[in-house]
Amino acid sequence: MVAPVISARSLTKRYGDLVAVDGIDFDIEAGESFGFLGPNGAGKSTTMRMIAATSTRTSGTLTVLGMDTNSHGPEIRAQLGIVPQGDLLDEELRVIDNLVVYGRYFALPRAYVKERAEQLLDFAQLREKRTARVDGLSGGMKRRLTIARGLINNPKVMLLDEPTTGLDPQARHILWDRLFRLKEQGTTLVVTTHFMDEAEQLCDRLVVVDNGRIVAEGSPSSLIRAYSTREVLEVRFGAGRNEAVASSLQGVGERLEALADRVLIYAADGEQALQRVLDLGLDPVASLVRRSSLEDVFLRLTGRSLIE
Repeated sequence: MVAPVISARSLTKRYGDLVAVDGIDFDIEAGESFGFLGPNGAGKSTTMRMIAATSTRTSGTLTVLGMDTNSHGPEIRAQLGIVPQGDLLDEELRVIDNLVVYGRYFALPRAYVKERAEQLLDFAQLREKRTARVDGLSGGMKRRLTIARGLINNPKVMLLDEPTTGLDPQARHILWDRLFRLKEQGTTLVVTTHFMDEAEQLCDRLVVVDNGRIVAEGSPSSLIRAYSTREVLEVRFGAGRNEAVASSLQGVGERLEALADRVLIYAADGEQALQRVLDLGLDPVASLVRRSSLEDVFLRLTGRSLIE
């Protein structure tokens, strides 16, 4: 049996009376793309800081690449690539210099760092911006440069904390493509996100985190099968009417969730569910049939929306 690249048991982090991470267990295999899905404040970033060996745990065990994070921080960090929520780039330096200067922090040979930096310019699709100052780059370019910088030491594990927050849809898809390429090269990816489409796109397996605890674990498709239906009917009846109408919709589908702006009806066949709504004499001002997503899984498990 090959040991997991990252392994946690009863992992806990407290800040005074606040329990940020509450006794969680998980294993991450080599070459896997593993996600922590949850809202802001769920404990995702705190967990990532402990994996990165930049924050010590309060109790439990946590090993990365076979080493204890509390006692082997420098050795672990030397083999990790880290992409924080903020880019933390040197805005006044040129693109190429951001890579070279960062590479020297790892005490790597200058010749290797320069060669590696040139390779990463191509990987990040920033060749034409090689000598541009960072403060003139778009948000997507800055994010790609941050990922390239995290790869300068050729890490075995890449930690990405909310990698596409603030990016437009096109920039997000370009970034996803770069991450897919890393995975194809055998790099282990650990991703935190509160975007369900990102988790579905990037993660082989994930855990759903809420209030510092893991409430579900599996592949995106297996979680959707376990906790939701094939389709979801969204119906809107206007401001202030959704919750009032919801009681009349009981039994239309397998399950119903009444939110402030819409009612969600979970069913195997969303169009059939919509016809049943119309047969009841109800006339929604808007309706939409879609496939179930991880957003629905989170709503089922926690009783609240992923993004509030």
